[in-house]
Amino acid sequence: MPTIKQTAPIRPPTGVDASQTRPPNVKYVYGLTAFVSLGALLFGYDQGVMGLIVADRRWRNLMNPANSWVTGAVVSLYDIGCFLGAMSIGLLADRCGRERSLSLASIVFIIGAIIQAASYDVPTITVGRIVLGWGVGLCSGGVPLYIAEIAPPKIRGRIIAIEQMVLCFGELVAFWLNYGFNYLTIDSWWRIPLAIQVLPAAILGIGCWYYVPPSPRWLVAQDRLECALEVLTRLHGTEAAEAEMQDIRRQDQFEKVVTEATWADMFRTPVLRVTLLGMGIQFFQQITGTNSILYYTPSLFEKGGITNPKTANLCTGGVGIVLFVSAWIPIFFFDRLGRRTWLMFGTVGMACAMIGITVLQWHAENNPGDSGNYAIIAFPYLFYLSFNVSWGVGSWTYAAEIFPLSMRAKGNALSTMTLWIACYIVAQVSPPIADAIGWGLYIIYSCICVVAFMFVKFAMVETKGRTLEEMSRIFGIEGRLVQRSGIDVDDAADLKKGVEVVMHDEGRGEMK
Repeated sequence: MPTIKQTAPIRPPTGVDASQTRPPNVKYVYGLTAFVSLGALLFGYDQGVMGLIVADRRWRNLMNPANSWVTGAVVSLYDIGCFLGAMSIGLLADRCGRERSLSLASIVFIIGAIIQAASYDVPTITVGRIVLGWGVGLCSGGVPLYIAEIAPPKIRGRIIAIEQMVLCFGELVAFWLNYGFNYLTIDSWWRIPLAIQVLPAAILGIGCWYYVPPSPRWLVAQDRLECALEVLTRLHGTEAAEAEMQDIRRQDQFEKVVTEATWADMFRTPVLRVTLLGMGIQFFQQITGTNSILYYTPSLFEKGGITNPKTANLCTGGVGIVLFVSAWIPIFFFDRLGRRTWLMFGTVGMACAMIGITVLQWHAENNPGDSGNYAIIAFPYLFYLSFNVSWGVGSWTYAAEIFPLSMRAKGNALSTMTLWIACYIVAQVSPPIADAIGWGLYIIYSCICVVAFMFVKFAMVETKGRTLEEMSRIFGIEGRLVQRSGIDVDDAADLKKGVEVVMHDEGRGEMK
């Protein structure tokens, strides 16, 4: 019977002896990361593509949205689709594999992109947004899950930062393609940037189906130990692969004994704490206002006194440049400091940016035409510089690494679902709140930044440099699961040692 998940044996490349010692292949790790991050590029592109479109007079004349609530719905119902996709990844990633889930996401994405590009009314484009969002939600949960499971612990932050850089590149491309196509005299110019998304989605889908190997940790959970060891060897070299295989296999067997890893377990102690941390960090990543700026940047500049639409669009394109350039910083520096340090540092910068936007929109309201109004351009740039070096990479890294192996797909799904709920709230309520209280919207965001700072300082546990298999011990999950299962502590210790001994005795050739 046909199956979606990858079932073919994974053996050493042609000409490589299975007993031959192989060195780490960091280039292969980076290459896989860059390729599957096409899913992040789709995510980033669609985050950036709609802002200029819904602000364009020609699109509004065709679609004729009744009010700002309808415009907000066209933008934000995409986030409902993303929520559904993120919810689906918890099931698909465990059943079908991480990489095959991304192939399925690409198919859904392509269908949604075609519906969007072919639409002629608000209901049709809204359906397209929801379907496309489903594909993006699958990618947003699946990509960081996959790359966290193939990354060496010491550079996991850097690896996920590469995904964030690709995401920001997608936003940059969206900004500038929109800016260029906006100069076309045809009324349907906006269909072109919406249709272009099909190409990278097709490349991602085909590549993940045929060329990207399954996650070694998923292979262990499937009891395909020889295949898992081969993938680990290709990634991290023979010596590191042997040690990692011991840890992964030991943790997998231990978790299978002490828990059933159901959805209900995600909301029971001791896993509840980790679930709340994962959901909390992704909630704050969005509720601090990042997509309020990203989706509605032209409107932000207009209310800040930049009344020329072309100038506002050009400044919006500058946001894409800042996003992309600043995304390189965590690639080189994120793993040098702790997750908490970066998040607290970035939150301070984001709060300062929101205060600056508040002051300058107030100034523009009382001083229209003043050349000093152009100073507002700097503050969205400051916001994204601060965001990219902190929450942009930190929330995805933290949410992907803190859950136990047997619960990681479900935990990542819950965290990503929470992000999309927050994203929907921000996208839907920002336009009417801004219409009602103007610059007061950014006072609200600056206050939320203060709450986010307190969350990081007092609730989060540092995970820098830890292996994924260490997370259960760091958060006290391991001991509590043993107690809850009724297994004697000494018996649990013997269980882990037993797994290690069995694996050592079996050797590579006997694994199945």
